[in-house]
Amino acid sequence: MILFFLALNIGCDQVSKSVVRHKMNYYDQIGFLHNHITLSKVENSGAFLSFGDSLSKPLKIILLNLLPLLVVIFGLVFILTKPSLDWVILFGLILVIGGGIGNLYDRVVHGSVTDFLHINFVIFQTGVFNVADLSITTGVFIMLIQAYLTRKTETEVDSLDKNQV
Repeated sequence: MILFFLALNIGCDQVSKSVVRHKMNYYDQIGFLHNHITLSKVENSGAFLSFGDSLSKPLKIILLNLLPLLVVIFGLVFILTKPSLDWVILFGLILVIGGGIGNLYDRVVHGSVTDFLHINFVIFQTGVFNVADLSITTGVFIMLIQAYLTRKTETEVDSLDKNQV
């Protein structure tokens, strides 16, 4: 099941990027919801919000290829060898690892990551991102919420135990 959801995650990311690469031209914009959501083709040779775009080639290789590769390998080993992971945390990790693999694949194969989604709801605006970025962000958010809820529950149980003594 883990490998199925991981493959599904990577597949959705790669299919969406492939469609954008082959069907959109640079500077094309397709708007939805009164242009609050727009699609436009951007090649990002850096990381999140083009961070690292101006780094030297050796530093880019280390920070944008090797470091993420090590994190993805560690994450894969972790989820495949840890049998008692909470299913919510496991799902969050699958999203993060799948998104990481998707963006890493782009950097290695295409030399840059294809971004294409932009959201602008006046008080909330994003940079241009892709499905892998959305996957990573959602996975981290899920794990943070789960950690908060677990901690809150443990604190409540500890509080009840102390009151009973």
